[in-house]
Amino acid sequence: MTRVTGGCQSGAVRLEAEGDFPSGMECNCSHCDRKGFVLALLGRQDFKLTKGEGACTTCGTQAFGLGAGPGGKEMAAINLRCVDGLDRSQITFIPINGKDFSAWRN
Repeated sequence: MTRVTGGCQSGAVRLEAEGDFPSGMECNCSHCDRKGFVLALLGRQDFKLTKGEGACTTCGTQAFGLGAGPGGKEMAAINLRCVDGLDRSQITFIPINGKDFSAWRN
């Protein structure tokens, strides 16, 4: 497992995450595609917001997201484009066809 740090463009939001990041999901839904997200999922216990909890609602970069995975497990998604010093040439990009997820159309 590797510990990484990262955050938003202004530095108002900072995070730490622990995991292996050989790949990232690149979704083509209108939200992810326009923002350029490359997401890695990890358990919530492996994610820590270290700065800027109050800034998260106004930050346009969206360095991470929190939610629940299948079965209700608490998860974190980090935007690998927001990880400090990560060599993206070493990451396998996994295309996700999110624009066709029927659950998002409701």
